Amino acid sequence: MQAEIISIGDELLIGMTVDSNAAWMGRELTNLGIEVFQMTSISDNREHILKVVDESLNRSNLVLVTGGLGPTSDDITKKTLSEYFDMKLVQDERVLENIKNLLRNRGLHLNENNIRQAEVPEGCSVLNNKLGTAPGMWFEKEGRVLVSMPGVPYEMEYIMENHVIPRIIDHFQRPYIKYRLVMTFGTFEAHLAEILEDFEREMPKMVRLAYLPASGIIKLRLTARGGDEEETDRILNEQIDKLYEIIPDYIYGLDGISLEEATGKLLRDNKLNMSIAESCTGGNISRMITSVPGSSDYFTGSVIAYDNRIKKEELGVSQQDLDKYGAVSEEVALQMARGIREKYRTDFGISTTGIAGPGGGTGEKPVGTVWIAVSSRKGFYTEKHNYAFTRSNNIRRASLASMNLLRKTVIEEMQKC
Repeated sequence: MQAEIISIGDELLIGMTVDSNAAWMGRELTNLGIEVFQMTSISDNREHILKVVDESLNRSNLVLVTGGLGPTSDDITKKTLSEYFDMKLVQDERVLENIKNLLRNRGLHLNENNIRQAEVPEGCSVLNNKLGTAPGMWFEKEGRVLVSMPGVPYEMEYIMENHVIPRIIDHFQRPYIKYRLVMTFGTFEAHLAEILEDFEREMPKMVRLAYLPASGIIKLRLTARGGDEEETDRILNEQIDKLYEIIPDYIYGLDGISLEEATGKLLRDNKLNMSIAESCTGGNISRMITSVPGSSDYFTGSVIAYDNRIKKEELGVSQQDLDKYGAVSEEVALQMARGIREKYRTDFGISTTGIAGPGGGTGEKPVGTVWIAVSSRKGFYTEKHNYAFTRSNNIRRASLASMNLLRKTVIEEMQKC
């Protein structure tokens, strides 16, 4: 079964609004076992809407449309769809009553524009919208279905969850589709693909692999399609187990978990805590760690030692080593990690020192040079990275690399216990 998503609105095309609706609907349809063939953004133009709707319904079993159902003159979706399906607009008393109640509760008065929103194409199934004045509409034509919904995200989601998804389940026969995400960090896409060449070649035909890279994180999306749910899940889990055997050093979790969540869970589960000394990342690691609910269980605190004076006074970094090796060095990174661990008496201390850019680089230490370190009661670990990205990207990648080094350190030390 194949579906398409059409997003209507000039604001989408000129960059004023990001189309989060299409992504949300795409995930929901995939979870239902429906393949999303195409997503299209179009203008508030009658001819354009008629053309794209016709093409989509000729290709796909299901078409979901959002936008253009508001009370103003530029919202023409409903009128255009009534023309396409050859249905006249008639007032729906239930919709009108819903609009009156909503406006009354908000202390607003009913006007002609609101009354016109109660008009729906005669012959469509009206999908009640308790959160807004524009109802959803379900059309059927020659075995194909088109659903029109408001572009306001929370209204669209309400209509999808309460009306559209239950109707889709009842209306269509669907294959069972399951996808899982294997989260990786520490390598680049081409290298990962090279390692997994044999794995991909030997995968069952019912399973597909996709690489989804983003700022150092690479998500491996495994999608399995089959008739039997239990058997499909079993085969998919087998492939995940194989990936753990092939690339154990790169996998940090499953199904969208962030690196900060995975690291935090590891610390909490082992009743460990940590502290952070940040220079080039400027507090970004602390921000990422504390974005996770419950991080106070394992995160004690941090020092942003941007200036060398703070490195010396707060973390005990040696002036001699600063002069000899420079602030961006393994020696200084180690002293920062040890200093923060001892200062806050934590199990682990991590540090970053580097050149985020765009200026400050030298021939010996170009922009993007970063040293990270982890200090524990049992020893220390360091990594040097050479990034060649924008300032914000260098900061993000250094932050992720620091958390990943901490994660690997905890695992290694716990295995030795």
